[in-house]
Amino acid sequence: MNATTLLQQVPVLLRGETAQVTLWTETPSPARVATWLAVTVGGSSAFGAAMGWWRAPEQALFTAVKLPLVLLATGLGNALLNAMLAPLLGVNIGLRQSLLAVLMSFTIAGAILGGVAPLLAFVIWNAPPLAHSTSAGTTHAFILITIVAAIAFAGIAANLRLLRLLERLGGSAVVARRVLVAWLSVNLFLGSQVAWILRPFVGTPGLAVQFLRDEPFKGSFYEAVFYSLRRLFLD
Repeated sequence: MNATTLLQQVPVLLRGETAQVTLWTETPSPARVATWLAVTVGGSSAFGAAMGWWRAPEQALFTAVKLPLVLLATGLGNALLNAMLAPLLGVNIGLRQSLLAVLMSFTIAGAILGGVAPLLAFVIWNAPPLAHSTSAGTTHAFILITIVAAIAFAGIAANLRLLRLLERLGGSAVVARRVLVAWLSVNLFLGSQVAWILRPFVGTPGLAVQFLRDEPFKGSFYEAVFYSLRRLFLD
């Protein structure tokens, strides 16, 4: 199977064609998995570069490396947790199928993020530069909220594409929705905290450009989003 044929399978995944996607979870192919990983890494890396560019070119490079790591680490953790949760919620799915299903969902998310990357780059390009100290805090908050919204959209859309797969595996729409909510919850709580530990991604005005913060385990992702919303709407 050549590279062109493998890439032509990505639109099938994006459309969520249940019969084909189900077959892929039952008969894994190393070449297909490598393609999914390439799309996940490539799309998230492009989005990460756009994220970090407002702060500095070095931050763009750091974020382009770290964002794929967040997705892959979250995907692996989710696969392990989902393999335990799904049978409890009514879907008989093993670790291998769970890992492949999660990887497919992250491939869809990576493709969406890669498609949104030029739009984010346009927003970053037109945002007031960091040198404008009077507006740096508000601009940082706006960029952060925009990024969180884009990533949340990509994650939700990716999991919704697999809803029909869960319906087919579980034999019930109710069971499928129950598992989907569990998967989305794991994505949210695990992924956001992994991202917090690997911060900075955008880079905070006034702080040095770093690959990792000196105290990566201090605070939480949810505190940062709360303070950004408060700064954006109340300050």
